[in-house]
Amino acid sequence: MRIVSGTHKGRRIIAPGKLPVRPTTDMAKEALFNILNNTYYFGDCIVLDLFTGTGNISYEFASRGAERIIAVDGHQGCVRFIEETSEKLAFGIEAIKSDVFSYLEKAKIKADIVFADPPYDMALEDYAKIPELVFKRELLVEDGILVLEHSKHMDLSQLPHFTDMRKYGGSAFSFFSI
Repeated sequence: MRIVSGTHKGRRIIAPGKLPVRPTTDMAKEALFNILNNTYYFGDCIVLDLFTGTGNISYEFASRGAERIIAVDGHQGCVRFIEETSEKLAFGIEAIKSDVFSYLEKAKIKADIVFADPPYDMALEDYAKIPELVFKRELLVEDGILVLEHSKHMDLSQLPHFTDMRKYGGSAFSFFSI
């Protein structure tokens, strides 16, 4: 994986092969950040990265100067890799090992951006729980956004707070806001 922009632009990060992940492609990531860059000044942003995997999206936010980044994943190897990489690059990412749904039930954060990249084979009902919990628990600031990455074959437009969907290759980003 490669950091697309910011202070570490072009830096390649090699994750251990044994991690159970599917990192967001550089093309999709670049398109996503072009969209977000039109609305947010990252230096003032608090970001919550759910199902973070290798930390790919967190590193991108960190490279662009996000104020605070919390990366949540249930796999200890992923959390350890993010901690090591964050320390090596002086990113200050807070990596938390937790089941994402349990974390969302207890989280006491107000984020500008919540990004979630759950496994593509997760059931639609479980995908629906993510925006449900984010909005029920009021985890976004007033102009905040939830971005949910999923397979281009999944349609989340019927979920409450849905605003838009963009497709890039085999991936799609669905956007949710208040």
